[in-house]
Amino acid sequence: MENWGRLSHLFVTVFLSNFSELMMSPAIPDVTLAAVCPGKDECSAAIYLTGFQQAIAGIGSVIMMPLIGNLSDAYGRKLLLMIPLVLAIIPTVVLAWKRTTNFFYAYYAIKTLTAMITQGGVLCLALAYLADNVSEGKRVSAFGVLQGVVSAAYVGGTLAARLLSTAQIFQVATAVSIVAAIYMGVFLKETPRQIDALEQPILNLAESEEDSCKASKKIGVIRKIPSPRDIFRLLKSSITFSLAAFVAFFNSLAEAGLQACLLYFLKARFHFKKDQFADVLLIAYIGATISNMIFMPTLGPLIGEETLLSVGLFAGFLNMFFDSIAWAAWVPYASASMGMFLFLSSPNLRSIVSKQVGPNEQGLAQGCILGITAFANVISPLIYSPLSALVLAEDAPFHFQAGWLLFEYNDSHIFEKKPSNDSVEA
Repeated sequence: MENWGRLSHLFVTVFLSNFSELMMSPAIPDVTLAAVCPGKDECSAAIYLTGFQQAIAGIGSVIMMPLIGNLSDAYGRKLLLMIPLVLAIIPTVVLAWKRTTNFFYAYYAIKTLTAMITQGGVLCLALAYLADNVSEGKRVSAFGVLQGVVSAAYVGGTLAARLLSTAQIFQVATAVSIVAAIYMGVFLKETPRQIDALEQPILNLAESEEDSCKASKKIGVIRKIPSPRDIFRLLKSSITFSLAAFVAFFNSLAEAGLQACLLYFLKARFHFKKDQFADVLLIAYIGATISNMIFMPTLGPLIGEETLLSVGLFAGFLNMFFDSIAWAAWVPYASASMGMFLFLSSPNLRSIVSKQVGPNEQGLAQGCILGITAFANVISPLIYSPLSALVLAEDAPFHFQAGWLLFEYNDSHIFEKKPSNDSVEA
């Protein structure tokens, strides 16, 4: 692969950043419930808070992802990459210090604001950096390796969460996020920019080279914010790009709903705790690491991104379907094993998008797609949070258990409430 030394530093940065973020994920539901609803395994307020945070972060990301992508086209990937890496440190420090109710709400407010940039900023700029340094024919392999690195970070972070105490999780996550920012600043080399890097075909900032030099001194950052009209032009520039955006939106709409509510559903349904959450995530991410590090580089150039995208989308459907009808505690573990194919959709979708635009539009294009997925994250809580809170409430109007209907599971005590200290058989 071209520029392997340059790309290896990017992979290390992405690994450390995601390792820190995913290390905290299994512990967040327990911390949230302990702060909002002490002593309970079911809490509608916690679900609504999570959904609200996801929606606000999504609204901000709709604007910020195209913006930082477009700014990176002009000012370089490395400079812009430092912003989400530094912002990610702040909320992690709060929970590393204390996890009392007041500290939780401080973390919640800071995380909601910083997530507007950190939620997709690192990925957006990493994808644009790869597109700068890898030829079109090898991008599907490179994007697959990047997704494999992310999955490997998920495995490492989840395994660390499985072994560490809650207090240690946030302390280690803080240290790793700091190391990620320092490592990137020291080792990552900036992508060589072309002379006309400030001339964006979509935005038409300058008509000629002479005008561009003069305009670049006068145009402020606010001038570089892509308008909805600019995004619409980009979507119209290619039918393939438009279809990719359509797929990205609906796929993210479903995935965001699952991510926001699944852990709370498993906690209420089977009394899962931090260790069980980590086990389920670990199974999924190990499969994702294998598929993206091995299958994508080998099969991608042979069968094409479109085929692998279809496989990933179908695996995602099966995963959500079996989670939704889970009739026993082992079902989420079995469903997570589909992680071997579940995470194929994202890198293939990004690879398809990267081939539809020019070299000076990679940041804007990747930011546009991430902005669309962020918009799906805004809509998703409006659908799933009230529905999940309704069904998981103690006074739920009905017990939704589709698995009981499909598999004729007639054990009537399945709907009975269990004591919170019951052990979970994995």
